[in-house]
Amino acid sequence: MAQRITAEEAAALIQDNMTLGVGGFGAYAAPDELLSALAERYERLGSPRALTAVCGISPGSNRPDGRGLARLRAPGLLDTVMAGHFANPPEIAELIGTNQVAAYALPLGVMLHLWRAIAGHKPAVLTHVGLGTFADPRVEGCKANQKTRAQGRDIVELVSLDGRDYLAYKTFPIDACFIRATWADEDGSLSMEDEGVGDYAAELAAATHNSGGIVIAQVRGIVSRGSLPPKSVRVHHPMVDYVVVNTDPALHMQSYAAQLRPELSGQLRRPTDSIPPMPLDNRKLIARRGALELRPDCLINLGIGIPSGVGVVANEEGIAQRITLSLESGPQGGVPVEGAGFGSAVNAEAIYTVADTLELYDGGMLDLSFLGAAEVDCHGNVNVSKFGSRCTGPGGFVNISQNTKRVFFTGTFTAGGLKEEVRDGRLVILQEGRSKKFRRQVEQITFSGDYAVKSGQDVTFLTERAVLKLTPDGLMLTEIAPGVELEQDILAQMEFRPLISPELREMDHRIFQAGPMGLTL
Repeated sequence: MAQRITAEEAAALIQDNMTLGVGGFGAYAAPDELLSALAERYERLGSPRALTAVCGISPGSNRPDGRGLARLRAPGLLDTVMAGHFANPPEIAELIGTNQVAAYALPLGVMLHLWRAIAGHKPAVLTHVGLGTFADPRVEGCKANQKTRAQGRDIVELVSLDGRDYLAYKTFPIDACFIRATWADEDGSLSMEDEGVGDYAAELAAATHNSGGIVIAQVRGIVSRGSLPPKSVRVHHPMVDYVVVNTDPALHMQSYAAQLRPELSGQLRRPTDSIPPMPLDNRKLIARRGALELRPDCLINLGIGIPSGVGVVANEEGIAQRITLSLESGPQGGVPVEGAGFGSAVNAEAIYTVADTLELYDGGMLDLSFLGAAEVDCHGNVNVSKFGSRCTGPGGFVNISQNTKRVFFTGTFTAGGLKEEVRDGRLVILQEGRSKKFRRQVEQITFSGDYAVKSGQDVTFLTERAVLKLTPDGLMLTEIAPGVELEQDILAQMEFRPLISPELREMDHRIFQAGPMGLTL
């Protein structure tokens, strides 16, 4: 039976040099009351020190507001972070980028499957995920900065099985974890009904418990023993050591975008015609070009930012019911939330656990994926995870991009001050971006073009002014926007010259018209 304690008492259980698992998925489900108490204890006593924090998508609001994992930003509190993504708490990403904290960036699916492997006392996760990318030990071996390399620790090895290459990511013990739930019963069993994403609390709790560690859960309240329906119990009480009841609603929000939206947690449905259409800007042009690729009954993953706009366009065009949109955070179906609430979906048809979702992605479940692209090189390599001193990590990007039949990378053609408008059905570039995104060489390989070609993937790059395809001989320009000059607006804005299709054509003119495009599937 779990013991009920205060957040301050929970913080006192965390000792120097521990490996601490931290739940929460970006803007969702952060155990903020526990993290706040730990930070306050460190400020008072200078302890615990030199923690290793282990996360999936590190909890945070994408703003430097000190929430989520950023509560542990004080110098000396953290020594190392292992996570699928660091940038939701930008203060932590800055510590990593400036070499103050060591960090290992792992594909999100690998991290969650590691927790399952730790729980099962297995030595490693053996997978193809990460081959040819920064995770491959022949490239960077997941090491995010010089401080990490100085540790002399290798967390992934290249192995061969039946003549094929794989990566073996090594397991490790977890000393304690902070997770969050909606309710705990009097024994300590946990339910998650108010959460807006699929969780990984059970995986983290099992890994910690079977490591001999301490499992601490933050909950909204306590309900009577036996009152939770068995199928709603996500973490059973034998795995839970301590329960902390939330005392401040601001430290137990469904997400950093809202205290509670029941249409995100599946407790009610909301009419989707209330979701406003996107303005006709360059983001919508890209999302519309992506929506032209949709087919009936396909399963599609949408990444954060511009890719999520494909779902909004599909809803505006009245075709969202004919496709199934999937998020790595668990929601399947419905309309993904944009902006600060990304990761959840309005009126989801199902909400898987994150680990199950990524397992299915790894096995090729997806028909299409729309993902972001910050840098692209002539070989079709894509970087979304590291830029100078800014280290973000890949999230589920590697799992998704390596294992989807048809992948579409999306983004504006240039960045940094780019100003464009649509005028009379044509794209007008008012001010070119300062930074070229099509580079001779990407800074970090988050997606390997060579691996994609060898795997037979269909890879396309969608921008507001051009469409390019990955071929065995490199990138080929296939479409340009009406109003755009080939030499001045495309080729002069790239650091390499792509192949040019002999059938080069203009992008569909409906993309550049006001009002719905009239899409049908």
